[in-house]
Amino acid sequence: MIDFTIPPHIEKSIEKFHTIAIEVMRPVARHLDENEHERPTDYFNAMWPLVKQQYADRIEAIHNGTDGATSDGPNWVLLENILMIEALSWGDAGQYLGRPTPSLGGAAIDAIGTDEQKLRLYQRWTEDPPKWGCMAITEPGAGSDNSSMRTTAVLDEATNEWVLNGEKVFITNGKLALDESHGLSVVWATIDPKAGRAGIKSFVVEGQNPGVTIAKQEHKFGIRASDTVSLVFQDCRIPFENLLGTTDVVSKSTGNKGFKGAMKTFNASRPSVAAGALGTARAALEYTQEALAAEGIVVDYRKPKNQLTAIERDLIEMEARYTGAKNLVMKAVAMMVYGDNNRMEASQCKYRAGEAVTWITQKSVELLGPLGYSREMLAEKFMRDAKINDIYEGTRQINLLIIARSVLGYSRRELA
Repeated sequence: MIDFTIPPHIEKSIEKFHTIAIEVMRPVARHLDENEHERPTDYFNAMWPLVKQQYADRIEAIHNGTDGATSDGPNWVLLENILMIEALSWGDAGQYLGRPTPSLGGAAIDAIGTDEQKLRLYQRWTEDPPKWGCMAITEPGAGSDNSSMRTTAVLDEATNEWVLNGEKVFITNGKLALDESHGLSVVWATIDPKAGRAGIKSFVVEGQNPGVTIAKQEHKFGIRASDTVSLVFQDCRIPFENLLGTTDVVSKSTGNKGFKGAMKTFNASRPSVAAGALGTARAALEYTQEALAAEGIVVDYRKPKNQLTAIERDLIEMEARYTGAKNLVMKAVAMMVYGDNNRMEASQCKYRAGEAVTWITQKSVELLGPLGYSREMLAEKFMRDAKINDIYEGTRQINLLIIARSVLGYSRRELA
């Protein structure tokens, strides 16, 4: 029997994040949207003690060999993380993205990092001051097509260091990761441009490395409380052991495991992005229901559909799309919790949640009329925040391709 009951200890934990969303994030959501690049300090301060405890628990679990789904039971930390993301994104999607964690860089470390790397890199998130991480993958000429990546990593055998050169764009928390001397950036680069995807590996750049500069800070349509930058890597030197995963990177026997391992990052990060979309969708749905209820418009679920008003039918459709997307997210997460491969399900939930949140938030603005379109209400902000969910962590088109390949059993070459 399928059971959607959340374990009591997770429910109790998520209450803290709901409180932060209600009392810390939502009251300043409009101000931070209007004042892009202003740091949400109160939110950082509220989150940091919880983050420190989370990573202290992670380190203890790694030491004990219980960091993940095992024969002893499910990895409930993954479920807790997804529910946390949904709760915080309800408060403000932009602020949620800026929480002081390793962020998407942490997803890459989790996917392909060794236990030694996790212990070493995560230790800093148990110590003051707050710090951030980021992942640098997209390039000006290489977005969805990773084989076009031009950032290179060359091994200097004399010093046993990797030397990175290239440019990365649209990096969430890139400025925060660089501003804090103990932060980190996970950078995707190729050790052999002629090898295509097989030559792509992930590297950790720690702190304020002199070989990394911020080229541009983006002015965005939505999620304006978050930090998004372009980074330039020029003769950026990092230790040999900062290659994520195995250090045997040039052996023929390893093939393209480095790239395949790096791609596992998205199996974890896409459900997380989808959970963020759910938070924004729920925010818009509840905001619309409350605003319409104040005008006396409340859905009577006892009536047949043909007796409902057009507005009532739209509200029901908003609820249905939200619930459908949520069920797909929970399926993908459940597979992660129990250690199953969720490649197709991760793309399914990312695609559906992105589609649902863009439709729901647009419908919210439509139902609320001119006020919904104005800055007097948060509805238009929800709509702007929503659109990115159709784009980052794989566009809807890319995720549809992945789903189709999985369903039909086709390779990348057979269905492109």
